[in-house]
Amino acid sequence: MIRINMFSQADSVKGQGVGSAYNELINLLRKDLTDEFYVTINKYGNSDLTHYHTINPTYYANSFSPARGRKIGYVHFLPDTLEGSIKLPNIAKKVFYNYVIDFYKRMDQIVVVNPVFIDKLVKYGIDRDKVKYIPNFVSKKEFYPESLVKKNAFRNELGIPLDKFVVFGDGQVQERKGVDDFAKLAEANPEIQFIWAGGFSFGKITDGYEHYKNLVENPPKNLKFTGIVDRAKLVDYLNIADLFLLPSFDELFPMSVLEAFSCGTPVLLRDLDLYKAIIDGYYLKGTDFEELNSQLRRIVSDKNILNKYQALSEKASSQYSEEHLAQIWDRFYHKQYEIGKKLGQIH
Repeated sequence: MIRINMFSQADSVKGQGVGSAYNELINLLRKDLTDEFYVTINKYGNSDLTHYHTINPTYYANSFSPARGRKIGYVHFLPDTLEGSIKLPNIAKKVFYNYVIDFYKRMDQIVVVNPVFIDKLVKYGIDRDKVKYIPNFVSKKEFYPESLVKKNAFRNELGIPLDKFVVFGDGQVQERKGVDDFAKLAEANPEIQFIWAGGFSFGKITDGYEHYKNLVENPPKNLKFTGIVDRAKLVDYLNIADLFLLPSFDELFPMSVLEAFSCGTPVLLRDLDLYKAIIDGYYLKGTDFEELNSQLRRIVSDKNILNKYQALSEKASSQYSEEHLAQIWDRFYHKQYEIGKKLGQIH
């Protein structure tokens, strides 16, 4: 049996997609692949494969130990994707960004959740052959279409009329997520109920913190900020939503979109190149506020569009299902084990 140790603090801060992706993988390994892999978390004994999910300095230090076996690094962000998320002094930013790349270069194998990242990592000096694309996934046991009775009960709980059109988005409250456009869309469509689930996972170092704190405290009348919502509750919000809207300016492979797909909720996204490589054809899109607003008005007035993209969401969810990804991770870890044995990394 192959020994895999996970080093991670991904779930130490609520409301981050990194933590959701990490928990999904751990649950998959412990449920579907228990006969193949012996998985430990944050242990310092010998392992065949060590999978680093976060880039803590202590993990960087222990990556030099031969007990780590073959080292696998999960890339959930690059320096340029942190712009608009956190605000650091220029010197601190330069030091931190250099550290991020140094950490990735320490790995024997890199896993990216979006193929667009491969070329970017190569530009940072990482060998293309060491980078593997494996998408995120969502378990149907956690995110699924609920019954109409349960949907109506949750609407009643929130005080939302059963016939009110609901637009839902989630993620950290920050510039990169397009929260300003989300609020602007709410102002332009007062007859629609908008809900945003998420908070300030980076605290006061969130870029534009004071502006967004004021927005959360003084939103348009038809926009509700829920704060950070547990994943177990997100399924309820996604099910009462007529439309999931994420106007982010930059993403990797947002778990929130996969969660919406898994609930059969139609999806509207900002038109980003990185989405085209992974989910093209499954979602509605707009390049800016005007196009997003036009798409929203079109959707509200034409039920057939919603029905079409509900079916496409369900189709997309099967492509990024737990069952499909279990096979991919199984093959990946076995291949890494064989490479590690040949190179003498595993004893």
